[in-house]
Parts: sequence; structure tokens; C-alpha cells
Amino acid sequence: MKKATREHLTLGAVAALVRPVLSALMGRQWSGQEHLPKDSGFIVCANHNTEIDPLVVGHYLYNSGHLPHFLAKASLFAVPVVGPILRAARQIPVERSSTGAHKSLVAAREVMDEGGAVIVYPEGTLTRDPGLWPMRGRTGAARLALQTGAPVVPVAQWGANALFPRYARRLHLLPRKTCRVAAGPPVDLSEFRGRPITKSVLEAATDKIMDSVTALLAELRGEEPPAERGDPAAQRQQSAGSDLPGRSGKAALSPEENQ
Repeated sequence: MKKATREHLTLGAVAALVRPVLSALMGRQWSGQEHLPKDSGFIVCANHNTEIDPLVVGHYLYNSGHLPHFLAKASLFAVPVVGPILRAARQIPVERSSTGAHKSLVAAREVMDEGGAVIVYPEGTLTRDPGLWPMRGRTGAARLALQTGAPVVPVAQWGANALFPRYARRLHLLPRKTCRVAAGPPVDLSEFRGRPITKSVLEAATDKIMDSVTALLAELRGEEPPAERGDPAAQRQQSAGSDLPGRSGKAALSPEENQ
């Protein structure tokens, strides 16, 4: 079976299972689909406040006519049943080694060259912000955008976190929740195009991306975000996994270890 055919069939089968469940569990208010490019591949940068929001964002993109491709931890591809599904659906494994990172970039570029959508969570993990606002972003999405020239579409989602709160162990079904998802215009990164991809350029581009995501989320919530974006390293929080008061976990890493 051809790769493209297998990809379409797998994503179609997953969508047939997941969409009815999400529709039964939550109402939805979607907006901004007109900002999703129709004639080229693109990068989606979204906020991350619950373990189930990849299903929400995937649902939003799939129903908008775009096949979703997530940058996912390489370890997930070794999990029985899950791994083969991820590979068949052409999701993109991310490894920490330089060789693995290059492979991820090549795979993402191939997806976008074929008009696909690559979803990146710039924070790299669930937000630790007490109010569930986006934290400082990592620079991978900006690097991918500047190396490929692909547009970056900010996406914000709010409401799924009420159904399945961050680090929760069960669904909170009642009262029925409403999930709101909005896409904004592509982030203007033109000032960085053609410049050497240095640390300062990547950090500045990442700030613009996170500003756009945060502004969208503020509109969905009807609230003002914090004046300063949270930074796990500065707050001596671990870079991945649960790190909330009252929960056990690894000791917080130093800022140097979080780099």
C-alpha cells in the first residue's frame, strides 16, 4: 500500500472513532478556519493545557480539510499498537540527538511540501502556569519555520481542560463542557527571513509566535494574560512531567539543566 493511501486510511479510521466521542462529550465553538492556508503546507503552534488537547486540535484541523501531523516523542513510537498507528498516520517522531532532530526536520518538510499541517506545541510540555496561560516557548517551531519558509498559524484552544484537567485521572463530564478553538492569521516572521539563524533570532521569532497564541487565548477566555510569560527554568521547575504543588515527581532541575 502506498504511503499516502495508508496515511489517509489510518487518519480516517482514527477520526471515525475519535470525532463522535469528542462531539458527545463537548460542545464546540470553532473559528478562524479561513486562516489555514489552502495552497501550501503550514505549521500550527498551539497552547497546551491538557493531555487531550491534541485530539481537539487534530479534530479541528481534520474537519477543516487538513491532515494533522504532530511532532511526537520518539518513545511513543515504541509503544505496542500506538507506535504502528502513529507511523501509519505519518506522525513525526522527535528525538533529542542532532541526527534525530535532522530526521524530524526532513519528515516535517516532506509533509509540508505535500500541503500537510505540522502541529507543534512550542512550550514543549503542559503549561505550568497557575492560570493555564502559555509559558515561554522553545525555539524548535521558529527554527522549523525559518528553515522551511512555511507559514506559522497560531491556534488557541480552551474548554477541553475543564473536561480533563491538567494531570487529571478522570473525566469531569458534568456539566457538559464547550471547547473553543480559534486560529489566527499567520505570524509575520518576515523580519527574520534570510538572516542567520542565531539564538537571538530564534528567541525573538519564538516570542512573536507565543505572543500571537497568547493573544488568541485571551480572546477566547475574555481575560487579560499575565504581564510576563512564565518560565519554568527561572522558577526551577522540571522541564517535563508533573510539577505541581502536592504531586510527587522528580526534583526540580536547575536553570542550567533546563537549557
